[in-house]
Amino acid sequence: METLEAYLHRKHEELNLLNRFLSTPLSLRHPASVAEVIERKFQLAAALKAEHALHDWALTETAWAYPDRLRAGPFEFSYGYQRADLDVRGPSFYQFDDAAANETIYTSSGMAAISALLLASAQMMPEADILVLPGSYSETLELIESHARHLRPMLLKSSPGEVASRARRLRVLLLDSCAPAAAFETTLRGANPRLDLIVFDTTCFSSGSGRIRRVLNWAHRWEIPIVLVRSHTKLDSLGLEYGRLGSAVFVACEEHRVHQAQLEALAREMRKAVRLFGGAALPAHFPPYVGTRAYRDLTDKRVSAILRNSRRTARYFASTLAGSSGELHFGHGLYVTLTPKRMLDESQTRQMAADLCGDLRKAGLPLRHAGSFGFDFGAAEWFHDKTRNRYLVRIAIPDLPTSIWDRVAEAVAQWWPAHEEQPFRSAELPIRAFP
Repeated sequence: METLEAYLHRKHEELNLLNRFLSTPLSLRHPASVAEVIERKFQLAAALKAEHALHDWALTETAWAYPDRLRAGPFEFSYGYQRADLDVRGPSFYQFDDAAANETIYTSSGMAAISALLLASAQMMPEADILVLPGSYSETLELIESHARHLRPMLLKSSPGEVASRARRLRVLLLDSCAPAAAFETTLRGANPRLDLIVFDTTCFSSGSGRIRRVLNWAHRWEIPIVLVRSHTKLDSLGLEYGRLGSAVFVACEEHRVHQAQLEALAREMRKAVRLFGGAALPAHFPPYVGTRAYRDLTDKRVSAILRNSRRTARYFASTLAGSSGELHFGHGLYVTLTPKRMLDESQTRQMAADLCGDLRKAGLPLRHAGSFGFDFGAAEWFHDKTRNRYLVRIAIPDLPTSIWDRVAEAVAQWWPAHEEQPFRSAELPIRAFP
């Protein structure tokens, strides 16, 4: 368990890290509350962005004013026309042993990365089966069904090696970090998967996660080319959503020349797709504080605290909300879902999440209505379970002190039974105030 004192000390280190990247650092006092931490961190992020804009006032889509490389912290950029030929040099967000052996293509978001990759794959594989885990990210599945028609989705109910495909069709595995833990483990235990490519969405795993290394080792053992796609907006910016940024990393397999040539060709096609779809990254969206030892240590501590709180929340909801719990054991451990007894549509579920957050905030509890995760506060929003075609409420777990987050979880468990079957705002339940 992390105490409030230890939490505030850790957050003070995060604030100091951000502050060091300002040309004129601010005078920071040690934070005295969770609310002060949240407010000060977002203010520092705004100051960093403003300073970048003022310093690089002539930075536009066309590089007319800068003969040399531009910088954002450890990242260097060069281009003639940013959308078409942006070149980025800098540290890997991942904790690879040999980052130089991997080619990285940065994009304007995680969805921009996976969209460009999957659509570019049509040039390499006009027809292919794409094996997807239950619980995979709904927008990725929507993309495949709506626009990547050369890929035939096949829902995995066992390991890839046990799924039959049409003769002569290539096989792609979409391995998504937001899948339930059981499905993820079943996949990695499978032998002889008979795959031609793995697309691994790592967004919900910490960049230093052992599960990423396990997948890389699994792909290497079975000699399967692999591309890692990721949104850096979630876990890679100290909870700040510093900018909309994604990437695709083509993991080198130089010992297998055919696979290496295929990856290089796919990377070339993806670069074309990024250019034509206008999905290139923006230099201003690269967090300047990435790459330092302090950044990695603090990021690891943040994610560890989230995972500890998440395990406690899953156990608590399993005992108190057993009839309403959705998925409590996602592979990533960053959020849980609750299932309303009513069948709700997207707007109704969004309203339910907003009502929940509004009532808890009135009691001073740090739960916000926000459609992401990895913040310094808890967040609730609607969630579409495509497997069961139901809308759920997602509770994203923060790295708050254990005792404080336990009180939020208790308040959610108290609020939920009085509202999941009632019309909106009909049942008011007093919630113990947060000091």
